[in-house]
Amino acid sequence: MKPTFVARNKWLFLFAASFLLVAVVLATGWTLWRSAASENFDVVATDQASRKILVLDPDVADWSSEEAVKWSWAPSSRNGFENLTYAWGLPSGVKLRKNKEGLWLVVTDSRGLAAIVPYPAGDSKKWGLNVGGNPHEAELLPNGNIAVAASTGGWVRIYTASQGPSSSKYTEFPLSGAHGVLWDPGKNVLWALGDYYLVALQVEGTDSEPTIREVLRKRLLTNGGHDLQPVYGDPDRLWVTTGSHVYQYVKSTNTWDATYPGNALINRGKVKSIGSLKSGQVLSTVPKPGCQSDWCTDTVDFFAPEMQRTRKGAAFYKARFLNPDYQ
Repeated sequence: MKPTFVARNKWLFLFAASFLLVAVVLATGWTLWRSAASENFDVVATDQASRKILVLDPDVADWSSEEAVKWSWAPSSRNGFENLTYAWGLPSGVKLRKNKEGLWLVVTDSRGLAAIVPYPAGDSKKWGLNVGGNPHEAELLPNGNIAVAASTGGWVRIYTASQGPSSSKYTEFPLSGAHGVLWDPGKNVLWALGDYYLVALQVEGTDSEPTIREVLRKRLLTNGGHDLQPVYGDPDRLWVTTGSHVYQYVKSTNTWDATYPGNALINRGKVKSIGSLKSGQVLSTVPKPGCQSDWCTDTVDFFAPEMQRTRKGAAFYKARFLNPDYQ
């Protein structure tokens, strides 16, 4: 018996409806995938001109437009920092971190402030203190404590931030020109970068009574260690910048590598910040003539693919991809 005209049209309708449903699901999934992926491409920068932390969208070509600014933060009486605003004005370090309690921005300022701030709320103080010593970078440890590197102070400290929002107890490791700190969950060590050495530190003791023990010390090939970041996608490597070069440190062989992909453009002097994505894209900042200081720029450089993003009147010191992963 042949199917009737109505039956045939019923099957055609069901087929068309199914096709449309699949198309909608695929389109929605693609949109969600793109949205999730694009979060890794946002850039967080320390802008010393506005005295703010800025989250910027690199998909917007004109960073001078307000459309490019997705988020901003500075300490104030409204977000729990009423007694610490005097220690802010030259933001020097920022990174995004994630733990079981949520997402956090870890920030430092050369005037003394080190802080942990909820992201994107930015409306309270998880922890904050005027640590002095010209802090350049901080790192949130898995137990909620915070490591701070201070260049003028010449030290790396572990503050017991897990014990309260104003906990001032710390343990200290001396490191000349300390500029960078990075937690390594694979090796369970804290990497720290100074003027002459990259060191690996074992954080021991308890959450309330931490101790520090050096387990490795590697001489830099050139002096003036400045920035220390993971090479995302390769947990065996770290980015290390000095006054004159950009290197990758290879953990498994305890060696330096200056022949990594893209080195002809990336390896240059006076790089204040470096970072990369698993895709291989790299960003960095270098001082630019005409900026308000000898160490700032209004431009972030990108490589692989190459592009620049400039915000007129900005004074960027460091810029990072907004990636919460340690490595």
